[in-house]
Amino acid sequence: MTNIVVESETSLAAEYAANGVVQVRSLLNPDEVAEIREAFTDQVERDRSIGHDDHVPDDDVLARYPRLVHPHRHADLRVGQLARRWMLDARIISRVADMIGPPLAAQSMFYFKPPSARGQALHQDNLFLQAHPETCIAAWVAIDDCDGDNGGLIVVPGSHRYELACPGEADVAESFANQEVKVPDHMERVQTEMKAGDVLFFHGSTVHGSRANRTADRFRRSLIFHYVPQSSVEIAQFYNPLLTPAGDEVMVTEATDGGACGDGWNPVGPH
Repeated sequence: MTNIVVESETSLAAEYAANGVVQVRSLLNPDEVAEIREAFTDQVERDRSIGHDDHVPDDDVLARYPRLVHPHRHADLRVGQLARRWMLDARIISRVADMIGPPLAAQSMFYFKPPSARGQALHQDNLFLQAHPETCIAAWVAIDDCDGDNGGLIVVPGSHRYELACPGEADVAESFANQEVKVPDHMERVQTEMKAGDVLFFHGSTVHGSRANRTADRFRRSLIFHYVPQSSVEIAQFYNPLLTPAGDEVMVTEATDGGACGDGWNPVGPH
């Protein structure tokens, strides 16, 4: 099985280039993780109005714990302040820069994934961001210990070397998302195991997803950021404005293509 855990950060860029995914242990300390966990859980249990509408049934546990998209834009809320702070934190930004060069911050998200929640079918992030001419990179921060039982991420090392793939239909009994990228039989699916405070960095074309949380009492919360190189010339309109590492807003030209596999989409080759 491919080892995606980086033991020496001097090899971070090389491992990322080779596998399209690397895991860094204990980037956040327990007190920092606890602050994030408590703030986001308190927010959604008091007021989930800023949650993203994924059109799940009212009796679905994900209706009670919706994912938060772009929480960093809610400067009046504690969760917004925390999301922005960590989105621009030097420990994360510096490692992103090691892998892709000077970055711009494009997105923040928070996933709750309580017990019994469905997973998310295999997908590629740049299908949504449409960053060009390069791609995006995710920083996926584990806020709980996570593994296969509670729906920890599954990644496909090496899939970043392939073009964005047109997704097919997903099994909505297992996934809250209705599209899925099919993985060739010869490619290895790696079930990650992460401790709270670990960070998984992965390329915008790296195929990843998760199964359902099959535990009775373990959440799988995660704080997620996406970045693009400062050299990016296009991105989907949803992500503007982007942020520089100093926190200044930057506008990038809106991508005009119809999205991956839509009208006007023309892949230019492997990433």
